[in-house]
Amino acid sequence: MSFLLRLLHRNFSSSVQSSSSTVTANIKSISEDLYRERDLKRLVEKFKKASELYRFRTRNGIYENTVRRLATAKRFKWVEEILEDQKKYGDIAKEGFSARLITLYGISGMYENAQKTFDELPHRNCTRTVLSLNSLLAAYLHSKKFDMVDRLFKELPDMLSIEPNLVSYNTVIKAYCEMGSFDSAISMLDEMEKRGINPDLITFNTLLNGLYRSDRFSDGEKIWSQMDKTNVTPNIRSYNARLMGLAKVNKTKEAVELFEKMRNEGVKPDLFSFNALIKGFVNVENLDEAKKWYSEIANTDYDPNKITFRNLLPFLCENGDLTTAFELCKEIFNIRCLVDATLLQLVVNSLVKGSMISEAKAVVQLGETNGYCRYTLNFPADK
Repeated sequence: MSFLLRLLHRNFSSSVQSSSSTVTANIKSISEDLYRERDLKRLVEKFKKASELYRFRTRNGIYENTVRRLATAKRFKWVEEILEDQKKYGDIAKEGFSARLITLYGISGMYENAQKTFDELPHRNCTRTVLSLNSLLAAYLHSKKFDMVDRLFKELPDMLSIEPNLVSYNTVIKAYCEMGSFDSAISMLDEMEKRGINPDLITFNTLLNGLYRSDRFSDGEKIWSQMDKTNVTPNIRSYNARLMGLAKVNKTKEAVELFEKMRNEGVKPDLFSFNALIKGFVNVENLDEAKKWYSEIANTDYDPNKITFRNLLPFLCENGDLTTAFELCKEIFNIRCLVDATLLQLVVNSLVKGSMISEAKAVVQLGETNGYCRYTLNFPADK
């Protein structure tokens, strides 16, 4: 009897595993078909059909990918069609599922639909907690309705007896920074402390980026010090925000020291880090250092980007280093970097003015024959 039970159990387990594997394979096949579908109307119909399967409805990635594709194509009616269709399933009573719909409306900029879905939850036997509150706040944030994030954050927690959490505060701090209301953003740290909520890396990075970008350097430095005191370890985004701030106030010596500290602490610099240093030395008109940090990029896994060239090329032309400017133009075409045509035209004009006619003609020709992106550059007819 014991042997028979073991045999039955083994056969049953094998059957269940086989069935599960088949379902997983089917969901994968369906998802791949949706990724490949180019006709957006057919995509909507296929998505709605696939949604009949419970396992498909658990796949967050394909939901977000589909909604983003439709929103990018400005097919907002179709976004509404597939998301409203989800509400007929029993999953709508689960807050995680409903919060996802609110979030998806938010990333499409459809804040009114997000609000409507949030308001409907009690009628769908779904209890609203901080999870759905945060999804609603994020929906307004994605929709750039920053004043509504502020308003709802002040009104809804008390109205619905919901206690805001760290995610709630990070969202409203981001909204304040986007609005330029930096004093309000900073004040949230005090409120968080009163509620016993510790700021995290996202909190500090949001404040650092906002403050340093908006020429609030001294406030940015205070937040940097506070991050250190609370034992929150900075990451590459933190360092880059401060590098940018130091560059904007021409503190190039401190920027280089911070760069070296970052590397010593095992944080790998990225292209943004190098661009910040280049910009800083351009600001203080130190051509040699700006060129040095540009050359350092070659020792990394990164290629220069349009910001690199936008910072450096005009500076080279102004200082008469036309040979290097010409080499950078060749690099632009070599790595297929998209830049503004006006930037290349500036180099052409400078080369002609500097009597480097063959080099100027070479840039014009490269622009005309570049298969990746052609540039129409003007060359003086009398030359």
